[in-house]
Amino acid sequence: MRKLSSGKCSGIKRPFKLEEIWRIRTRLEIENDLMQLALLNLAIDSKLRASDLLKLHVYDVSSQGVIYERVQCIQQKTGTDVHYEITPRTQQSISRWIFAASLEASSFLFPSSRRTGQPISYSFYRSIIRNWAAKLGLNADYYGTHSMRRTKATLIYARTKNIRAVQ
Repeated sequence: MRKLSSGKCSGIKRPFKLEEIWRIRTRLEIENDLMQLALLNLAIDSKLRASDLLKLHVYDVSSQGVIYERVQCIQQKTGTDVHYEITPRTQQSISRWIFAASLEASSFLFPSSRRTGQPISYSFYRSIIRNWAAKLGLNADYYGTHSMRRTKATLIYARTKNIRAVQ
């Protein structure tokens, strides 16, 4: 991390550790923040870039109220086809969020409360993640949207020491 003239930190964002993820999950469950819980879980499971994650619609992850176990999407940045699994915990949190928010199949999975028909913004997503870090007593400057993308890969590698398992 390096400091810019504006005083902000720039550089590679840190992944969250397993214990930190559990603390965030627990806090979100206690606060009954279903949107952020679904966002956290899906961001970790999918390892998608923020641009792809925020553009997901309900129909991308479910059909007739059933959350898919496996999802395929084309990355906006690279145009490559990506497959990812949605764990049972994430399926449950997404299902609870969709039901509580009364989302239609054509709705964005994480709709903006300010801009009708739009997903939450990148800057709002970033502020959510920085807020999670701050509530854990971590330096929020070291965490951002890419932290979510890196977290699962880092956890898999730490457990297996197998780079192929990460891919």
